[in-house]
Parts: sequence; C-alpha cells; structure tokens
Amino acid sequence: MNALASAVEAKAYRPSEDEPFMNERQLAYFKAKLLEWKEDILRESKGTVINLKAETENHPDLVDRASSESDRALELRTRDRQRKLIAKIDEALRRIEDGSYGYCEETGEPISLGRLEARPTATLSVEAQERHERRERVHRDD
Repeated sequence: MNALASAVEAKAYRPSEDEPFMNERQLAYFKAKLLEWKEDILRESKGTVINLKAETENHPDLVDRASSESDRALELRTRDRQRKLIAKIDEALRRIEDGSYGYCEETGEPISLGRLEARPTATLSVEAQERHERRERVHRDD
C-alpha cells in the first residue's frame, strides 16, 4: 500500500519554483517523465513495425499503391524523428545521473522549470536557445 501511495503522490507532484532547483524530487519527476515518454515512443514503434509487416500487399490500382507508399514513407520519417528523440531522451537521462540535468549547457544557469516541463530534453535556457537560433538564421542566410 505504501508503494501505491507514493506512486499516486508522484503522479500528482509538479515541480515548483518554491523548492530547491533540481532537488531529488524534481530529478525523480523528470526521470519518470522521460522514461514514460521513451516507453510510449517504443510502444508506437513496435506497432509501426507490425503494421508495416502486415501491409505488404500489392495494390493493383496505381492510386491505391501510391497512397499506401506515401503513408508508409510518412510513417518511416516519423519513426526516424522519434529514433532521434529517443537519443535525446537517453542523453537527458544520462544528465540526470551525472547531475547536469536542468542546467544550460552554454551558460551553466538553471533552465526554467516551465521550459523543462514543456521540453524535458532541453539543454539550453530560453535565452541561450534564442541566441543559438539567431546565429543559425544569420549563417543560413549567408
């Protein structure tokens, strides 16, 4: 019963600015969030593999075949993006373990809890991300 109570409490918990930044409770919260996200992605990927194997039929109609191929290509692109996201999730989990999670890689300042809540894999503060995007835009325009 104690494990169930702590699991319910963990689900209800939301990090707050009123507590020490990246304390054990916050780290556990973000770790659980990242692991759940990763598990969801892996579950979806398994479903995709099953669907792709099941959809090996050859459509006699060219329009049906083109539509099926387009759907398959879109699904594979989505899975590739999610594969890259899993790598970012694994990197965030590694940062939780080494104690660097939640701190901007560029400035060393804390990343806001709101940003981490919205994007748990964030490695830059909002300000550092904006600078990075401005530099990227300038170099892309050259």
